[in-house]
Amino acid sequence: MSELSITTTQNVVINFKAATVGERLLAYFIDLIIKIAYVIVIATVFFYVFDFPKMFQSMDQWSIAAIVFLLSFPLIVYTITLESIFEGQTMGKKWTKIKVVKLDGYQAGFGDYVMRWFFRIVDISIMNGIVAIVSIITSKNSQRLGDMVAGTAVISLKSTIDINHTILEEIGNEYVPTYPLVIKLSDNDVRIIKETFAQAQLKHDFETIEKLVAKIESVTGIKNQTEGKAEFLRIVLKDYNFYTQNM
Repeated sequence: MSELSITTTQNVVINFKAATVGERLLAYFIDLIIKIAYVIVIATVFFYVFDFPKMFQSMDQWSIAAIVFLLSFPLIVYTITLESIFEGQTMGKKWTKIKVVKLDGYQAGFGDYVMRWFFRIVDISIMNGIVAIVSIITSKNSQRLGDMVAGTAVISLKSTIDINHTILEEIGNEYVPTYPLVIKLSDNDVRIIKETFAQAQLKHDFETIEKLVAKIESVTGIKNQTEGKAEFLRIVLKDYNFYTQNM
């Protein structure tokens, strides 16, 4: 499993494990099984229960094509829909614990998923996925062509980590939050904040800490009410955990 370095907009490098070809293939086949199951259900319901073959005999070709397209549409948009809903994961990716992320460390957006989905025609449909496999194996960041165009990569979420390597913060039962507006942040935002803050402290990089505080204030509308910027960041992290764990 190769290591993937993602540089955030604060020029902080965060290391992930790139998903292996095996993991990505397993996720693909799990999704394929789900699609096949959908086809079987549709075929059973519409062709045997509602006797569509008999209905087709009285329809013109355009009507038949329209019905076939509507029934096939969930298969066509399966990947892009689930990745948009589950922030970079389909059911297969969830099962294998891999995820699509941007190379700048932020969560991929709908446009990125569209680009990856569109290039499946080249990556997967042509030559039965050989293009994608070769691209993943040979590229620096284990990317298929769709990832390269979208600026994304697929990472593995399987790792042995403790609380210091996650967005979680230890807070007591009596903890009283200060900034309710932290809920405007996403899990990915908070992960980047925590990683960047930790590395800035190690390097005594006060400029980066100031930039983090300014960014949080501009994005959430929070105004720093504490004496120090570092303490403000600690409170933001704890508040986020308080609200997300108690919602």
